[in-house]
Amino acid sequence: MKFALFSLIMNVPNAVTGETLTPQQKIQNVLNQAVLAEKLGFEAYGVGERHGAPFLSSSPPVMLTAIAARTSRIRLLTTVTVLSVLDPVRVAEDYATLDHLSGGRLELIIGKGNDPRHYPLFGISEDEQWESLAERYHLLKQLWEEENVTWQGKYRPALEGVTTYPRPFQSSIPIWHGSASSTLSTELAAKYGEPIFSSNTFHPQAKYKALIDHYRERLEHYGHDPNKALVGSGAGSLYLANTKEEAIRRFRPYYDAFHATDAAQHNNSPFKTLEDTIANGPALVGSPDSVIEKIVNYHEAFGNQVLSISVDGLTESEQREQVERFATEVAPVLRREFPSSVWDEVKRAVPTGTVV
Repeated sequence: MKFALFSLIMNVPNAVTGETLTPQQKIQNVLNQAVLAEKLGFEAYGVGERHGAPFLSSSPPVMLTAIAARTSRIRLLTTVTVLSVLDPVRVAEDYATLDHLSGGRLELIIGKGNDPRHYPLFGISEDEQWESLAERYHLLKQLWEEENVTWQGKYRPALEGVTTYPRPFQSSIPIWHGSASSTLSTELAAKYGEPIFSSNTFHPQAKYKALIDHYRERLEHYGHDPNKALVGSGAGSLYLANTKEEAIRRFRPYYDAFHATDAAQHNNSPFKTLEDTIANGPALVGSPDSVIEKIVNYHEAFGNQVLSISVDGLTESEQREQVERFATEVAPVLRREFPSSVWDEVKRAVPTGTVV
């Protein structure tokens, strides 16, 4: 199994200390976190996309470019790029540039996003989100794979003989399909034989497993080998301690604070308490052994080769503590138990002039 650390750059008052970081401090915190992730051996670091408080993650390509300048090995993910509201021409240009600046370490996870506030900002309705995502995705692929593109659709002006520059550094920038709530996402991924990344954050395991099972079934329908399916999975909140009881006690203030926010209410999670979330949901709160046991359980259901975690919302010292404990006490066990070849063959080129 391979591991990604990610952030939505959520900037809220700390539930324990009451401290609120300035936007500058929070952004620097995320940059430092990415550097630490590479140092600790995480295979990837991701930045999500949101367009409203309390998130500062409205511009993932800019953030990932800054991370690329401070790292040399770690893969750079978008978790996710909200392609349903973005101009594919701008996406093709921005991310191809980032691909060059990172020496070919970029991978896109695309999706419709789960925050309805971005739709009026970009001029589409929530009812159009899936149609919009599919159209924009087809155009993005065409822009990266072809030159002199002529195209006409519903969600942006027509193109006539357009070639976007720069061309991507990689021969093909990997694209994952974010999957959280609908078979429309897994259908799109299966049609093109591309990997999926299950959000696996707010709901019972069965909901996400059904989508992953649908993805494998549709892969076979489209002539792809379901045994070669590439699946990534998110996880619930991470908090490790020497005992499960200590982890619950220390994490409870963070759980209570987050679940009082509008963003949490929108997710409509069926779990009513922290204990319910730990027992019946994906939250990784407990001793290292109990967290390993839960990850194994989810792996048996999903067959995922990649797992992403986040420590957003904790104090900076706790972020470091949690990331270090996960890297030293949890990840090595899972790497041994579930070997994964994802990213093993990636050629890690370093741009000319980069100091590493």
